[in-house]
Amino acid sequence: MRGRSLFYYFTAFIFSVGFCGTAFASDPGVVHEALNLTNHWGGYIALIVFVVAYFFVMLEEMTHMRKSKPVLLAAGIIWGIIGLIYAMNGINHAAEVAIRHNILEYAELFLFLLVAMTFINSMEERQVFEVLRVKLVNAGYSFKKLFWITGLLAFFISPIADNLTTALLMCAVVMAIGKEDKKFVGLACINIVIAANAGGTFSPFGDITTLMVWQKGIIQFQEFLVLFVPSVVNWLVPAVIMSFAVADQQPEAGLENLKLKRGAFIIIGLFLWTIATAVSFHNFLQLPPVVGMMAGLSLLKMFGFYLNKTHVRTQESYDPIKAEQRIGQIIPFDVFARVARAEWDTLLFFYGVILCVGGLGFMGYLGLVSNLLYLDWGPTTANIMIGLLSAVVDNIPVMFAVLTMMPDMSHGQWLLVTLTAGVGGSLLSIGSAAGVALMGQARGQYTFFGHLKWTPVIALGYAASIYTHFLINGSLM
Repeated sequence: MRGRSLFYYFTAFIFSVGFCGTAFASDPGVVHEALNLTNHWGGYIALIVFVVAYFFVMLEEMTHMRKSKPVLLAAGIIWGIIGLIYAMNGINHAAEVAIRHNILEYAELFLFLLVAMTFINSMEERQVFEVLRVKLVNAGYSFKKLFWITGLLAFFISPIADNLTTALLMCAVVMAIGKEDKKFVGLACINIVIAANAGGTFSPFGDITTLMVWQKGIIQFQEFLVLFVPSVVNWLVPAVIMSFAVADQQPEAGLENLKLKRGAFIIIGLFLWTIATAVSFHNFLQLPPVVGMMAGLSLLKMFGFYLNKTHVRTQESYDPIKAEQRIGQIIPFDVFARVARAEWDTLLFFYGVILCVGGLGFMGYLGLVSNLLYLDWGPTTANIMIGLLSAVVDNIPVMFAVLTMMPDMSHGQWLLVTLTAGVGGSLLSIGSAAGVALMGQARGQYTFFGHLKWTPVIALGYAASIYTHFLINGSLM
């Protein structure tokens, strides 16, 4: 990051992370306005605490300290400061009402994500993703074809399975095929990150940011589909250019053979049914989508009960000759084990971010940057800049800041910020959860500087997707 202007952009983000409380009741019939703490010692300390915490989040790959730890501590400190200041001013319940509002928002997203992660982990346990990986490895495609196939699959699987899970699956494929071919693995991983992030933008299930926008009721489920073409452009522009650097040689086919475990297809069907239920509850009944997701979880638990009751219980009754046909019947399916394998660090990180962001905004910082971004700069410039910021800082706090600012802008601009926050993270390897995860999975082959080399090409896709959005959805702007 160089230049004075970029410093201002980063400062603007720090000031933007927050929820601007307006009025909260401390006693029945009594209303207190939120205190403006932007020039208060408490506000300064809270900003410093958040910046330091997020600094450790960005250094997770080097320190190996899980990202949830610093933000959880920061959230406690920030709200402790708020509670102290309000108590000193004799305002007893305003801070309590504000933090409960943030916790309620987190609770809905937490339960939604927990159900989605449980389904994904259940499909993983039934070897759905592993079978797909083996089939691709054994198919005998060239490196160039696999580059396109893994990118295409990443683009179309991420809207359902989320971009992180999809990226990890496709990375396992290219590593199994590429093995020691560092160049192929690196290029394929960059392509996968771009495709997974792009595919996740035209579905509420593709990324946490799109999920937040959908649950907020700003964009309806079917309306995300207007971002499909811009998302395709965002992936295809860099993919076409990078494909010329991929060797057209034939890798060695593997000999491994796997079959799906019992009940795999039913679990896939239950997941699709659960998504349909969540969408229907939200669109037609005006209920939170999490209600439909939890109902779907009950179906998975019931099916897990059936699998447990019908599995082969004794080793003596197991016929080794029929092992492939009866795979999955020896060890019973345990849905609670799938719940336990959820990405708890991510879920707790999300809690810390929401409360940190909510606390800083409750202090009054949001109003400052809201005027700067959406009045002085204008919504288009602001939303494009938010996408660039998401390449440096995780897109979750960036999008949560926008949602809590709730700027007065057109439907097309809300679609634009959904697009830019989703695909902007592809500009750097640290800009998205998919990129960070793949740096760990393909350590030494997919690296920060390897990705940075192709950033200008990825930026072309970023610009082209924005232009396409204006071209196709200009009537909504």
